[in-house]
Amino acid sequence: MVELAGIIILGILAQWVAWKLKIPAILPLILIGLLVGPLSTLMSSDGKQWLLPIWNGEYGLFPGENLFYFVSLAVGIILFEGGLTLKRNEISKVGGSIGKLISIGAIITFAGAGIAGHYIFGLDWRIAFLFSALIIVTGPTVISPILRNIPLKKDVAAVLRWEGILIDPIGALVAVLVYEFISVGGDSGYTKQALLDFGKIILIGMAFGISAGYALYFAIKRKFIPHYLANVVSLSLVLAIFVLSDLFAHESGLLAVVVMGMYLGNSDLPSLKELLYFKESLSVLLVSILFILLAANISIEDLLLVYNWKTAILLAVIIFILRPLSVFMSTIGSSLKTNEKLFISWVGPRGIVAAGISSLFGSKLVSKGVVGAEYITPLVFAVVLVTVILNATTARIVARWLGVFLTKSEGVLMVGASKVSRLIATYLHKNNRHVVLIDSNKLNINRAKELGLEAFNADIYADDLSDNIELIDVGYLLAMTGSDEINKQAIDRFGKHFGENGTFRLMTSEEMRHRNEISIKELFSFTHDYTRFTEVAQDFPSIQEIPVENHNQFLRVMSIIGDNEDAIPLFLKRPDGFLELITAPSELEIESGCELVYLGKPMDFEDVVNATRSMNEGKSKK
Repeated sequence: MVELAGIIILGILAQWVAWKLKIPAILPLILIGLLVGPLSTLMSSDGKQWLLPIWNGEYGLFPGENLFYFVSLAVGIILFEGGLTLKRNEISKVGGSIGKLISIGAIITFAGAGIAGHYIFGLDWRIAFLFSALIIVTGPTVISPILRNIPLKKDVAAVLRWEGILIDPIGALVAVLVYEFISVGGDSGYTKQALLDFGKIILIGMAFGISAGYALYFAIKRKFIPHYLANVVSLSLVLAIFVLSDLFAHESGLLAVVVMGMYLGNSDLPSLKELLYFKESLSVLLVSILFILLAANISIEDLLLVYNWKTAILLAVIIFILRPLSVFMSTIGSSLKTNEKLFISWVGPRGIVAAGISSLFGSKLVSKGVVGAEYITPLVFAVVLVTVILNATTARIVARWLGVFLTKSEGVLMVGASKVSRLIATYLHKNNRHVVLIDSNKLNINRAKELGLEAFNADIYADDLSDNIELIDVGYLLAMTGSDEINKQAIDRFGKHFGENGTFRLMTSEEMRHRNEISIKELFSFTHDYTRFTEVAQDFPSIQEIPVENHNQFLRVMSIIGDNEDAIPLFLKRPDGFLELITAPSELEIESGCELVYLGKPMDFEDVVNATRSMNEGKSKK
């Protein structure tokens, strides 16, 4: 009981430490597992491990094959969650370099690491290519903490983030297929019967996965399952399909749950987001337990197997040859610069899927007596540890050295996608400003997308936006909803992360009644609240520009606009096109070529402009 409770406590503690230090969680998890496992034999007085996952007759956690069963089910759930994240539209949307990286790049890594494993380490071809299949994946759980800690240029961060998200389930699927191909071969080789068995595994795994995905989709869509039971029923069905598929075709369970996850992830399941959140939380708990157990189950003898110069050469080939080769080959003809390609080549940490599946497949193949299978787990763990430690400690230094830091965060995040927000966002977009709208109203989001704007559905009370790659270059936060509470919540919750250059909100109804008395710098407008913004946008849905040559002219134009309820000043447009929010008009420096941007009724400022020009001409003659 103490051991089980200790594993859970240490696992969650490791997750918290990883979050606090902004490092991949897999690193402290594996290190804790090694510490309480094989390394503890060097510290204990009797030479026993502090934590022994398999019962040895005297002590241990899981008797017989129970650890194997637990790992199988846990990996199945993790792979199902990975399948949920693999969406067809995302693959087609990213295209270009990212699409090539998860296809051409994956093939280069698969072939190159397999050949290197065979010739450098002397692995059997089957084991060598299983090893190479396992190290294809990078994974969002190891990439995200690195990206959160380094302000990268958006294109670079997007490539790394999308590669991690998309390659995770693809790599898992490849590893499962290679393992199953090895399993059907056995000692007799790849005979006609073995190949038929492999086809049977693929057929049954896909059939069960698609059937289970459709059944769950149909049951939830038709409300045969109450909302509060949807998540636990989904979990039960994943476990049932995993076991049932394995009964019909041995080793097809993992393929079935990956396919099931992919089917549901690409459906219009109404509770998909909640299901994904539930599986993510469950995966965090399982991963925390799993990797401490798996690392603790590695023996000193396993570690000594890979404690040699061959491992160092193999790692060098993977890190310094195969990764750069796959990146440069995949980005031929792209807009990425050489320094950006070099940084992407440097950041390729392997993650949870690689370590988890390697332990499962390694133990299965060892039990079957496959020659060289004992190398799989320690070799993959070595790749995971070295790449994670290397990238987590050097990524910031390398990014600074290669010049891929994001120097300015000029993007704009607008909370609320109403008609007013869409008008302003469209103007910003046309003036080459990156702007993203978020709203809990799907209709508003769809209308924004129809205008060609970047927008997504989000609830600021429930969703964490800090990991969203689309917002990596955001430095301004505008809270533009009709709810005073939501606007303040948006500022309080996300202002620090997305408002480094400024956070602004619409004034409240109470502030509107006392607008002549307030001097709050974070207000987007000192004259109009949401209701008045909406009325102006309804009557005059256009944004106007008026030239201002100097500060006096600017103040006179501002005064005319201020006397008109149907016009709202928004930005000062600089000669170079840069848009600056008008928060303190008297403090702005006005130069020739500036324009005042406002929303609302077109007005005639000709007298003001002509008067100013006459004054300027008179000064120049003198």
